[in-house]
Amino acid sequence: MLDGAKDALRAQGVAFDVVTVPGALEIPPTIALAEEAGRYPTAPRYDGYVALGCVIRGETYHFEIVSDQSAAGIMSLGIKGLIIGNGILTVEDEDQAWARARRSEGDKGGGAARACMDLIALKKRLRVGLGA
Repeated sequence: MLDGAKDALRAQGVAFDVVTVPGALEIPPTIALAEEAGRYPTAPRYDGYVALGCVIRGETYHFEIVSDQSAAGIMSLGIKGLIIGNGILTVEDEDQAWARARRSEGDKGGGAARACMDLIALKKRLRVGLGA
């Protein structure tokens, strides 16, 4: 998924950084931390974020908690105005994950990056008026 996201961003000439976190639950707070840090003059500022990850169902209820809470965290940040392309997969097994992640099949990483860029463009359009 990361390769698909990078390819989509590069195709549009977009600069990006890659930050790796331990799991899907850490993605929303990491985005929030990056956004907060961007308020300081020495820190990078980002127009948007692409969240990539995969939660595979296991034998316990943990799957539901991780998938629900990571999605809720991203949605909460989005409602507050942050632009996030959500590419966190929630799947039953590894085969489903690969089918969605491969660029030759689902390309969910590229899709999340394109969604982020579309939202950035929409935000700019809304700021100058829809007729622009």
